[in-house]
Amino acid sequence: MKHDSLLIRNVAVEGGARADLAIVDGRVAEMPAPDCIEIDGNGMTAIPGLIDHHIHLLATAALAHSVDLSGMTSEVQIIAALRASSGVKVARAVGYDERAAGLPDAAMLDRWLPGRALRVQDRTGALWVLSTELLDRLGPGPWPDCVERDTADRPTGRVWRGDAWLRERIGGEVPDLGALACDLARFGIIGVTDAGPNNGPQEAALFERAMADGVWPLRLQLMGNEQLPAMTHALQGPLKLHFDERDLPPLDDLAARIAIARNQQRSVATHCVTLSELVWLLEALDRAGGGRVGDRIEHGGVIPEYLLADIARHRLTLVTNPAFIWSRGDRYCATIATAEHCELYRLGSAKRLGIRVAAGSDAPYGPIDPWLAVRTARDRTTRDGQRLGTGEAIDAASALALYLDDFTLHQRRRLTIGSAADLCLIRGDWRDLLNEPDAGRVVMTVVAGQIIWSA
Repeated sequence: MKHDSLLIRNVAVEGGARADLAIVDGRVAEMPAPDCIEIDGNGMTAIPGLIDHHIHLLATAALAHSVDLSGMTSEVQIIAALRASSGVKVARAVGYDERAAGLPDAAMLDRWLPGRALRVQDRTGALWVLSTELLDRLGPGPWPDCVERDTADRPTGRVWRGDAWLRERIGGEVPDLGALACDLARFGIIGVTDAGPNNGPQEAALFERAMADGVWPLRLQLMGNEQLPAMTHALQGPLKLHFDERDLPPLDDLAARIAIARNQQRSVATHCVTLSELVWLLEALDRAGGGRVGDRIEHGGVIPEYLLADIARHRLTLVTNPAFIWSRGDRYCATIATAEHCELYRLGSAKRLGIRVAAGSDAPYGPIDPWLAVRTARDRTTRDGQRLGTGEAIDAASALALYLDDFTLHQRRRLTIGSAADLCLIRGDWRDLLNEPDAGRVVMTVVAGQIIWSA
């Protein structure tokens, strides 16, 4: 039910002071309206709502209709999970870990799920594998470079970084964005940046329609390609530069795309999980005249100490994924030398050098819970309890602040008179929140003065 005004009485705000928080016409106000809805804030704290600065919305929403293979490292487990799925024409599975059976191909998927069409995405999101039935639906070619072929030029079933092409050829229903918005709101999230590199006019229209219809009540910024238009409801975000170390683009081509972003008055946001991808970006920026405030490194999975100064020189913001230390850290401990653990998903060293840092979930490829990420940024603890790169740990207040910047990533949001009423109510005081940051503390989420979720 829509309402014009709220009054949250006796609520703590950042720093611990208690006050009455008035909200009128979607903004924090000096005085409440006479017909406002009153909420007892005793025993609660009001903070700016969180923004997930890197997520993949359509893929995360589709997870509800997918078989989740995350954490399964046995082929027997995977086959059992797939064969238990039913009720859909095309079985869809995500989170596959190659430790189970190596890189699968069409023949392997046919064996896993006989008689049914199947598509499987690996844990990184870079690879889709299609069963023979789905390959047959694609037709006879010619094939784009993303389609892997064998020595006889026949598709193997593996499609690398080919999401946009697959969507055109196979199609699929739009997943339930409203349910995902509710899931996000219960964590106190009031907005997200969708990091899809292929977002263009079609995706902009889809999200604009969802926002106009009230299906998507959260704030939204879209990254995307050069064709992404300005929008009425969502923000036009950075030009997304997405490349893979397996197939690095010519540096001059990358520099030319950066120049296009400058002409469009947009920043650039670059996928940099590996060292090679990071080095490639820094060289391209040098060729394009340097970085600008607002340019972003997405992930920063591996950053050697000697490159931190270059990141600072280019004025780049690091948008990292702290919860990967929890969800993938045990794998890192087993496969990466201890001396290199400090290079993984840096926080402390980057902040000490003055590099702006923000955080996102990278869902569905990482845990969606921002409070888990806050705890992991503080503790640097893996799922199995190992400590990884403890020198990169930051305190809980700094970890929470990774989600409190606005969409530009250069302005901290605060609940002050005239500010947008985008907030969440947390059970306990400020000290409780920092001692035990947990999603269970979220009591209510408010966007533009409207209650969009309440416990």
